[in-house]
Amino acid sequence: MTSSTETLPKRSTYRHGDLRQALLDAGIELARAGGPEAVVLREATRRAGVVPNAAYRHFASREDLLQAVRSAALSALARAMEAELKAPSGKAKRAAPEAARHALRAVGTGYMRFALAERGLFRTAFSVPGDPGVAADPAKAGDTGLNPFELLGAALDQMVAAGLLPARKRPDAAYLAWSAVHGLALLVIDGPLREMGAAQTRTLGQRLLDMVEQGLA
Repeated sequence: MTSSTETLPKRSTYRHGDLRQALLDAGIELARAGGPEAVVLREATRRAGVVPNAAYRHFASREDLLQAVRSAALSALARAMEAELKAPSGKAKRAAPEAARHALRAVGTGYMRFALAERGLFRTAFSVPGDPGVAADPAKAGDTGLNPFELLGAALDQMVAAGLLPARKRPDAAYLAWSAVHGLALLVIDGPLREMGAAQTRTLGQRLLDMVEQGLA
């Protein structure tokens, strides 16, 4: 697995002409370590090496900074899912049904792996209300230009095209699949399954993806 910690830049001090990015980088590191509650504008300015008033030219409030960090976290999640989609599988070419199943499992696996590897960023990504199906925001997208929810939607569209998901069941299917995988991620990160070992978590995750695929058909 490609380390998700490599998907976001790190910088601890302000460099002339790029204060906004320095503040955002500081906010990302705060979120990585402590989740959304740790994203504090004053601390971000301290880490960037500037006085607090300087930040207000770029982020009017702590909420503005949190929204920017959240977008960066969603972008990193999308890239983790894309990396799973591109991971070599030992098969140069797949038939359409097999390719569709691979895509669905890949986005789910990438989602879970990011959640477990980047718990603070994962919590931050979903700390603010908002419908993921609303118009795309480039700041929340991966290298393909798709955000995490859109990557899931693309995988489900492949399932429909391959005849594995009836078109009549496609509406809202993304919400059903997402809620299942996201729910397991939260149970493992913050819930009663947080003491579960890595191997058992991986097995449980793959079994859940089996259920998602079968349940959507």
